[in-house]
Amino acid sequence: MPARLTPAAAALPPPSAAARSAERGDATGFKNMQQLIQLRWFAVVGQILTIEVARYTFGVPLPLPQIGTVIACLVLFNAASMLRWRRGRRVANGELFFALLVDVLMLTALLHLSGGATNPFSFLYLLQVTLGAVLLSGWTVWAMVAITTACFVALAAVSPPLVFAQGLEAGLASPQMQGFLVCFVLNAALVGVFITRISRNLRLRDARLASLRQRAAEHEHIVRMGLLASGAAHELGTPLATLAVILGDWRRMPAFAQQPELLQEIAEMEHELQRCKTILSGILLSAGEARGESSAGTTLHAFLDGLVQMWRATRSSAALAYTNRIGPDLPMVSDSAVQQMICNVLDNALEASPAGMHLDATREDGMLVLTVTDTGPGFAPGMLANFGTPYQSTKGRPGAGLGLFLAVNVARTLGGTVSACNRPGGGASVTLRLPLSAVTLEDAAHAD
Repeated sequence: MPARLTPAAAALPPPSAAARSAERGDATGFKNMQQLIQLRWFAVVGQILTIEVARYTFGVPLPLPQIGTVIACLVLFNAASMLRWRRGRRVANGELFFALLVDVLMLTALLHLSGGATNPFSFLYLLQVTLGAVLLSGWTVWAMVAITTACFVALAAVSPPLVFAQGLEAGLASPQMQGFLVCFVLNAALVGVFITRISRNLRLRDARLASLRQRAAEHEHIVRMGLLASGAAHELGTPLATLAVILGDWRRMPAFAQQPELLQEIAEMEHELQRCKTILSGILLSAGEARGESSAGTTLHAFLDGLVQMWRATRSSAALAYTNRIGPDLPMVSDSAVQQMICNVLDNALEASPAGMHLDATREDGMLVLTVTDTGPGFAPGMLANFGTPYQSTKGRPGAGLGLFLAVNVARTLGGTVSACNRPGGGASVTLRLPLSAVTLEDAAHAD
């Protein structure tokens, strides 16, 4: 069966979409962990190159077996990290803190074996602090500051210093000064590259969270509208039903039955009363209250053809051209929520272009594509940028701009989309894309 709308379904995003949004939000920590793994491989390569240059170029004596053991441990840890984080999953703050802590301890071990605090590369602690400030939260940031400070103090207190043939007074000719220069360039480059990437991940996460908050506010607005519409239905339903009974009694009274003119007026009143009930049902549908009893078995062609015929009959000034290029017909269950969604788009086009508009129906890649074009002034740039948000309208009256907002949310609930653009020759175009599996019977959708 097709996807059906209920008040709860219309007011809330689809669970699958919510789950996908949550997974995308959790992917930020995973991406940052991947950046740390990549940075660690750079560190391994850089350490090996630095050891080779220090030993064979400057003749610095180094305990290679012990240093090799530390680097091997770092390689094993990074390989294990790659296996653990080869698939996207949520990364907690504590896991990021542990990864950075391992990096600090490995760096401390290497520095202890190669000059301690006198090693120019001891300033790589600042890179770890910077990464912690960006990636971590709460007390773990200050814990990283305290740990790196304690490690530096311990190196200065217990590690044997490096002895250089030339002191710092030799300027750039001093190997120690050259080490400081290389360390500065390395710190600057790594901060510039990796912090930029991490910051981009964080900005994307913030943008997703802002989008989710906006989506939640929009659906909360729909819930409020549904409550107001339900209250109006209860208040107006009783007097309308009373009027219908009274008009039925009048039709059977001899005094009216003998006067054709009065009977005609009663018929017109009943017609208008029925129209009031239809409008009230439309308000409920716009608020997201789609009723199962309003559904009926039909076909895709009959549904669209009947919708266009009904819309033309109730809009006397409408000049709607209609093209059906769907191809083979498909059985479906007529859902009044879908009908109201399409009518909302047509009504907006009619207000913008009373002289002429066009509805084109076609099928593309398992999607029902409905395109409504008009010859009006088109959408303002600001409206296109915020398309689908409530109260975005140039009509200048309270409550305007809800038609497209409701259409977007109904389409989203069905797994479809609504997009808009201005036509090069003038006017606007609104395209509704709905999965055939959501609007037709399941067997027919699979057969297509």
